[in-house]
Amino acid sequence: MNLFEAGNFLTFTISILVYFIGVNVNRKIHFLRNYNIPEPVTGGLIAAIFLFTLYFFFNTEVSFKLDIRDTLLVYFFTGIGLNAKISDLIKGGKPLVIMLFLTLGYIVVQNIVGIAGANIVGAPNAIGVLAGSTSLIGGHGTTIAWAPEVAALGIENALEIGVASATIGLILASLIGGPIAHTLINKFQLKGDKNVTPVMGMPFEKEQTESINHMNLMSVLLTIHLTIIAGWFVNQGFISLGIKLPLFVACLLTGIILSNTLPSLFPKLRWPARTKALAVVSDFSLGLFLTMSLMSMQLWTIAGLAGSLLIILALQTIAAVLFIFFILFPLMGKNYQAAVLSAGFGGFALGATPTAIANMTAVTKAHGPAPLAFIILPLVAAFFVDITNSFVIKYALSF
Repeated sequence: MNLFEAGNFLTFTISILVYFIGVNVNRKIHFLRNYNIPEPVTGGLIAAIFLFTLYFFFNTEVSFKLDIRDTLLVYFFTGIGLNAKISDLIKGGKPLVIMLFLTLGYIVVQNIVGIAGANIVGAPNAIGVLAGSTSLIGGHGTTIAWAPEVAALGIENALEIGVASATIGLILASLIGGPIAHTLINKFQLKGDKNVTPVMGMPFEKEQTESINHMNLMSVLLTIHLTIIAGWFVNQGFISLGIKLPLFVACLLTGIILSNTLPSLFPKLRWPARTKALAVVSDFSLGLFLTMSLMSMQLWTIAGLAGSLLIILALQTIAAVLFIFFILFPLMGKNYQAAVLSAGFGGFALGATPTAIANMTAVTKAHGPAPLAFIILPLVAAFFVDITNSFVIKYALSF
């Protein structure tokens, strides 16, 4: 086997190239554009399939250094925090609470579906939990954390099964969100307010005419960096209290606090919240993060674990779609924001928060902004889900 590892700089460069491949393919294929498939998803999957071909036919394995991907994730969540307004959170209090309870309830549903699917294919219940909220809503990080406990129940390849499930889930999450929103928007004739400044998802046709220059871009980068530094200290404070949170969560919280205090304390301060420059930086960070995530998937590692696992994940996908159409969308108000959140929930329920935001971004690029949706979903996903998921996983494994 010929092994090749791309360093951080080369990985970064390749991800930009892959992103533009996705942009150009989406522009040429009407189906992808019409159904709001994110450009990073298109490019990332093309790259992953290409690397799988190299592995299978040319005995060459390519891997990537992904340190910069973690930095981009922190950039992205910091930008989300800087765009959050307390007035919007108060206005969106009811949708936020509804979304929270629906998400927490779906964690239980996902494990029920996983265990039922495992019984259908004759697998142990623990595999159903692995292919449930552990790897789907939980993602790769939760899977790695819980794999030893699942292995202790007699599932020797628990880590491999969980990682495979999380990887396939990420692909499915990237593909279902856009079509879900497309269906809902067309059926109920929904549209966003084009006069609202987008938090994410700058439309391509406006990018060349908006007044974005090097000064406001540098101002945004400086604000993001200072917020991240403050967020690091906040995170250290959490750690000293025995609370372990990812750095991006502390930066999200810090961004919200700073964005709702400093502009009031210093009225002359040019704060970048809800500016097009910040939207561009957020789009850039999210686009390359998701591109790197998808192009670095080593599809050959999950090829041997298909079969029964695919049946369980197919059931999970059907369950997620039905839940969104018949429960989440109606309870969230059957409006444009609900349609955008439906796309996001499809990405989050089977994949990860960045996938959810990418799905929503693709929708808002085509149909108009939905700023509150970009605040509700990250708050629900970042602060509440992991704790609840841990309790549910532990209980589900007791079966």
